[in-house]
Amino acid sequence: MKKSLLIIAFGVAVGYVLGARAGRERYDALVEKANGVWQDPRVAKARREAARYAREQAPVIAERAQAAAKDVVDRTATLAKDVTEKTATAARTAADKTVTVARDARDRTVTAAADVAGRVGKARDNALEDFDDDEPAAN
Repeated sequence: MKKSLLIIAFGVAVGYVLGARAGRERYDALVEKANGVWQDPRVAKARREAARYAREQAPVIAERAQAAAKDVVDRTATLAKDVTEKTATAARTAADKTVTVARDARDRTVTAAADVAGRVGKARDNALEDFDDDEPAAN
């Protein structure tokens, strides 16, 4: 909460300085006030305590960051394994369907070829019969 309040106060101050018509005098007054706050013993004490706390918490934060990074690596590995398995399954399914379609096409081609061969044979027989009917009888 204090951090967000400080950020808001800084934003308001910057906005005021940039938008104010008072010019350089008002800017100098704001800088002087900011320096006064920065040099205030209570603020200096808070800065020292914040720095000390940061040094104390650095190992904890580093440990948490390492644990989070390990968790991300583990999750990524699991996801990659799942994607690999799903891709392999999809490839096998596609291969099976391709084989089925190829066999069906082969069967249809064989059936069509047999049908065509039968029709050609009948047409040949009919043509030969017609040819035999047209020839004069040999005596």
